[in-house]
Amino acid sequence: MLFLSWHRPSSKDQATCLARCKDGEFNYDTKFKGATRESPLSGDRAEELKKNGFAINHASVKLGSGKNAFLQGKEALQNWGHFQLPWASVDASTPIKEGSKFCVCANEIVTWVMNPLQVLYVDSKTPSSVDQKHQQAAFAYGSGTLHGHMLAGEEKFLVEWREDDSVWYEISSFAKPANFLSFAGYPVARLQQKMFAKQSMAAMQRAVTVSQAENQTPVNA
Repeated sequence: MLFLSWHRPSSKDQATCLARCKDGEFNYDTKFKGATRESPLSGDRAEELKKNGFAINHASVKLGSGKNAFLQGKEALQNWGHFQLPWASVDASTPIKEGSKFCVCANEIVTWVMNPLQVLYVDSKTPSSVDQKHQQAAFAYGSGTLHGHMLAGEEKFLVEWREDDSVWYEISSFAKPANFLSFAGYPVARLQQKMFAKQSMAAMQRAVTVSQAENQTPVNA
């Protein structure tokens, strides 16, 4: 089962796709459900995933430093700023909460593919006082692939304010082909994953830079 469209999928197209996907019917072994919560994936867990055919991916980029950079990065993530690319996007009105289903709409040269996923978890860590420096805070969510997705696996997106006051955006995932068609095109899918990570990180950096510039713009009297 694949969800294809000859044009960029509309909200109605995506709703139709998701209506055909039952909650919690992931297309990968449930024993790996939520594995991305502990990122980066390493040790025995990583080895087990690799033995089961999954490729593990990890990428991160510094967004800035301090409270404002964290809040701006968190806001961008909550509004799907990391997933508004010319060739791959998510409906920005989708709430990021446990159980939410959404489609990643990807342009595959001659057609668009709607890849259904479901949010597995949302983690938010707030320091006792965000006005103090060197307090760690984080916002993250992870999603798993549903039946009809070209790949099988999970992906986690994280914005983290670290103890050294730096703010980072991180992507962690594990994935493998979900069917014969995606297996045949897997080398292309791997390239797309790398391209997505690069462009998504650039989008998050731009979002924080623009927000900081707007906050610093003087108001004319």
